[in-house]
Amino acid sequence: MAFGRAKFSRSSSSSSSGSLLSKLPLWVLRFLQFVFAITVIGLYAQDLRAASKAGKYSDNKWGYAVAVGVIGAVSSLLLAWPRLSMWGWGWDLVVFILFTALFGLFGKMYINERDEGINGIKRMKNAVWIDLINMLLWFITAVYGMVMFFFFRGGKSLHTGRATV
Repeated sequence: MAFGRAKFSRSSSSSSSGSLLSKLPLWVLRFLQFVFAITVIGLYAQDLRAASKAGKYSDNKWGYAVAVGVIGAVSSLLLAWPRLSMWGWGWDLVVFILFTALFGLFGKMYINERDEGINGIKRMKNAVWIDLINMLLWFITAVYGMVMFFFFRGGKSLHTGRATV
């Protein structure tokens, strides 16, 4: 671990927030997370609305998908600030796990399903790949947050933050 800190630690003269250019990749990732989370909400909410209009039972799987989309959208907006992202990598991992479960749940149902011209199945097959994209985006930001947390915190100790390492 000392090798990583020695190689990647900041100098004391650099600012803790970094330049605008260094924040741009994070903002792009968070923007993409937001857009794809809203897409997930739109793709899965259609079936919930149709079931509600028809007075039929709406499956909890679709409710879970919409809830994960909402969590992803709100989280991407809140974690867009680099300060929160550096400390929020644990939450990034939680949302990554939620999207992984979502991809696994609907992937098992629809990846091998033949669409045979049925628009609903085509839409759900597309939704599965959007879930995969979301999962990967949240994994990337979780890894980015871990790197920022462990290597670029200014050489402070992990537990109290008082000692210089």
